[in-house]
Formats: sequence, C-alpha cells, structure tokens
Amino acid sequence: MTEPGPRWAIIVHGGAHETPPGKIAASRAGCLAALTAGRRVLEGGGTAVEAVEAAIRVLEDDPTFNAGYGSALTADGTVETDSALMDGSTLEVGAVAGLVGGRHPVSVARRLLREKEILLTGEGAHRFAATHGAELCAPEEMISPEQREAFESHDTVGCVALDLHGHLAAGTSTGGLTGQPAGRVGDSPLVGCGFYAEDGVGAIALTGEGESLARWMTAARFIQRLPRTTPDDALRTVLEEMGERVGGTGGGIAVTPDGQVGWWYTSHDMPVAYMHAGLTEPRVYLKKTEEQANDQP
Repeated sequence: MTEPGPRWAIIVHGGAHETPPGKIAASRAGCLAALTAGRRVLEGGGTAVEAVEAAIRVLEDDPTFNAGYGSALTADGTVETDSALMDGSTLEVGAVAGLVGGRHPVSVARRLLREKEILLTGEGAHRFAATHGAELCAPEEMISPEQREAFESHDTVGCVALDLHGHLAAGTSTGGLTGQPAGRVGDSPLVGCGFYAEDGVGAIALTGEGESLARWMTAARFIQRLPRTTPDDALRTVLEEMGERVGGTGGGIAVTPDGQVGWWYTSHDMPVAYMHAGLTEPRVYLKKTEEQANDQP
C-alpha cells in the first residue's frame, strides 16, 4: 500500500461582511491571489509562518480589502492598522496595533515574532518597524481613492496554514472600523480573541465585530472545542454562542493538524480560498452554500 505523502493546507479569508456586487469578482480574485502566494511557499517546503505572511501581504496590497493599503479611515481621516502572527510550533506571537505608515503590517508583526514583547502599539510599533527594516511610507499613501470616498469597512483579513513539517500558523490584518476613534483596537491583534495557533491542536483566524469577538475570547473557545469536533462545527458553535451572549456577527477560518480546513460565518458573506495536498485545484467561495453545492455528487 502506498503511504500518503506529507500534508499541507492553507486557507485565507477577505472578511465577514456583505460584499457589494461590484466587489464580488475582485474579492474572489484577491483571495485566490493570496492563496497562491502562500501555497507556493508551502509546496516549496517553506514554513507555515512564511506562508501566512506571504498570503496576507497580498491582501494588504489589494484595496479590495480592509487591510494595509485601502484600510478603513478613522474619525480623524487617518489609517491605523492592526496585525498579528502566531507560530504554532513555539507559541510565539508578534502583534501591532494602531500602526501608522506601515506598508505591510503583517511583516512588522513577523519581525516582532521572536522578540520578548508580543504586542506593540502606536508610536512604539512604528519605531520598532523603522529600526527593524520594515517597509514604511507616508501615512496618506495607505489611503486608496475608494477609502477617501468613505466606503464603509469593518472587517479583517486572515490566513491559517499547515506546513510539510507539521507546524501551524495563524495571521490577521485589519484597518479596523470606518470612523473608529483614534486608538481603537479590536480583536485582531489580541491572542486568544482574534487568532490562535498551536501545533497538534489547530489554528484559527477570525473576522467580524471586533469588540464582540474580544469579549467572547472567540479564538480560545474555538481551540477548546476543536479536538472534539470538526472545524466547521466548532466555528459555527462559538460564533452562534457569541451572537447570543454578547451580540455581533463574525466569521473564521481554521486548519487542523491533519490538514482539514474549515470556515464558517454568521454574516452575509465571507470570501475565502483554500487548498490542501488532497485537492487538485484551489477552492474559492463567497458563501458556504457554494461549497455545499460543489460537494454534491
């Protein structure tokens, strides 16, 4: 009997929200492009951390999404970004909040990953980015023409991955809420709230109403449920419980140590793309019903 080859898996999302009709094609294409970048890393033997960073960098460059370039504007008309990255093999975390002028917030989080500190904010995050060679720019260069027109945004992008060595990683990146007060921080850079990754257990990245996700410690509740159920069922349960207990909608993506991917949301849509070693081509969906229809014999 032929032994199965090494497993790898990756899934990305573009936020849990109602996707405007004019953005549907761009959302699918953007998620696929991000998936492709991360997949190449994994197929080449790279680490889950490297794959997550590569995928999220693509999403941060795409003004379709509320992350990096094109992030939501605060009440002051500025861009403040949050991002995080977690290495499931070491449980090391790198996160930034309220970062101004960081071209790729996820890469700043990656540079912080091996440091003692796990979260830097505001000027401290910018200073760290500058002294560690991250890509910086004038703050106004992070504002896309669409954001200048005050298009409403309130979500996050994310990625989770399993590499050929069996290691897991999770990452998030967001511009926060349109019109949020300066200095507001949601769940995205908070470990156990917006993300988590642990080898042998699983990895998750969340999106949606950040205050609700943080109050419910949604990522931690998912991880606690995961060994006893599938990723889809665990996500559905914790998101529905969150809505009942503290209100709010959200969505999440996950991967297990054996390469099973899952996603669920309680919002209108959630664009996702995923692939693993058992698939011949990537899957790209806007709604769960599309996946369910595709799985029909």
